[in-house]
Amino acid sequence: MKPKNKFFGYMVPVFVLGVFMLIIYGAYTPHQKAGMQRVVCVKFKADATQADIDKHLREFAGLRREIPDIVGYSAGRVLDNEGTSGEFDVVHYITFRNEEGIASFTSHPKRQAFVASNKAHWENVLEVNSDIEK
Repeated sequence: MKPKNKFFGYMVPVFVLGVFMLIIYGAYTPHQKAGMQRVVCVKFKADATQADIDKHLREFAGLRREIPDIVGYSAGRVLDNEGTSGEFDVVHYITFRNEEGIASFTSHPKRQAFVASNKAHWENVLEVNSDIEK
């Protein structure tokens, strides 16, 4: 069946392609430039179980999805190296756009809840903020 008007025959694919491009463009989020960073080192108490440590890591990583000021996040367990005395067990590396992002993160209710539910297993915590050299 031939379209009665060639204009509509050509415009339907153009319209569909335009909608597709808008959806793709809308899904793209430009990279946010990080200007500040926080390093959080945690030493767990001797009686902390592997499940406690795994819960800590999982919940801390979940904060990235819940706190919009976090630009980037990574974490890991401290490796045994020569000269290290096992001062810390886990290191978290968090980046923010600015100092206001760090302040917002620090006072965010989700972070406060995380600290309250995990601090019983911590022996020592070191938090260091710094700028990021470009």
